[in-house]
Amino acid sequence: QVQLVESGGGLVQAGGSLRLSCAASGRTFSRQTIGWFRQAPGKEREFVGAVTWSGGTTYNRDSVKGRFTFSRDNAKNTVYLQMNSLEPEDTAVYYCALEIRGSYVYWGQGTQVTVSS
Repeated sequence: QVQLVESGGGLVQAGGSLRLSCAASGRTFSRQTIGWFRQAPGKEREFVGAVTWSGGTTYNRDSVKGRFTFSRDNAKNTVYLQMNSLEPEDTAVYYCALEIRGSYVYWGQGTQVTVSS
């Protein structure tokens, strides 16, 4: 069993920054891709980006390219989402998820990010 716990969310003004963390426990995840998703009120959950096991490749939505950075520390079983130049449209609950054989199987509980204008 895998547990993922997100942290680092909060309230920030537009233009500010936050760093989200996703800590994994229960199994080694050093070979799995970790994805980040978000869900805004009244909207469907959307894929934000992902970091592969090597940390060298990330996939971003166009709306966050250049502002969001994905990284991981396998020794700490933790992945990070650095969010800069935040916009009110980034307000959402952010989730991390662990991919197994092409599907995101394990999910965290989410962390709220609120960006005020």
